[in-house]
Amino acid sequence: MCVRDEFIALSEMIPEEQKKVLDAWQTSARYWEKHRALITRMFAPLTSALVEEARITIGQDVLDIGGGSGEPSLTISSIVGPTGSVMYTDPVSGMVESAQAEASRQGRTNIHFKQCSANKLPFADRTFDAAVGRLSAMFFLDPATAMREVLRVTLDGGYVSFAVWGPKKANPFFSTITDVIDQFVEVSAERPDAPDAFRFAAHGKLAGILEKARAKDVLERQINFQIEAAISVEQFWQLRTEMSETLRGKMARLTPAQLPTVKQAVADAAQRYFLSGAMSFPAEALIVSGRKRSILVDTTHGSAPQPHG
Repeated sequence: MCVRDEFIALSEMIPEEQKKVLDAWQTSARYWEKHRALITRMFAPLTSALVEEARITIGQDVLDIGGGSGEPSLTISSIVGPTGSVMYTDPVSGMVESAQAEASRQGRTNIHFKQCSANKLPFADRTFDAAVGRLSAMFFLDPATAMREVLRVTLDGGYVSFAVWGPKKANPFFSTITDVIDQFVEVSAERPDAPDAFRFAAHGKLAGILEKARAKDVLERQINFQIEAAISVEQFWQLRTEMSETLRGKMARLTPAQLPTVKQAVADAAQRYFLSGAMSFPAEALIVSGRKRSILVDTTHGSAPQPHG
């Protein structure tokens, strides 16, 4: 079965709302491919933070959950080297195809690819030394189940680490355009826990889910950095309105007469982040990490496994 056929089969098996999420990301995949190099540079600080928190080193086998167009798998593959490996996963066929093509172009032979949901990882217990997710946990269909699955496939004592966005107000890279467009289109109320970029912006929210999944040594670290790129305000507009399914939907509801007004308002609002002739937005994210508990089994008396450490 080809990757696209797998995507279609998956879509037919899940509820309609979940299918809409995957369909949206399927459309987004082409734009993440288009802007790949730019996205890699912009979010490199998050990749570095994940590698640090997960203690990723040479020779390890690492799981990347929701790897999108290829990062952080591509970066991690160079860190673990030929004696290690990376298992890239993503539920969206377009993302898998994009990442696989880029890995081939770069000659990366230690990255393996699997289209799957974090809710049902097709790997044996205790397979990976570490697991990471960069900006993917916010979109897990069932975060609690996903965290249990990630811990299940991680070795005892192994680290898991996730990067998620902090509050919207602390991330003008997102809010600058959204706040303007929302003045022109009707915004429907969303469920508080619906898949969204800021789903885990509240301190302790994702950490709490990881703790309930029985991870130990759970830590949450705030990371502040600059989203930087040598692009203009016009290029920023194109980047954001193409990458985001939410913005694409809102843009479709603007009238041709409204569009110039909206673009000018965005340019005015964004100008302070382009003072040096290049883009530089302040950003805030959370790095949430923990470790897999060891399980001790008393085979002498046939007692149930006991969590340890």
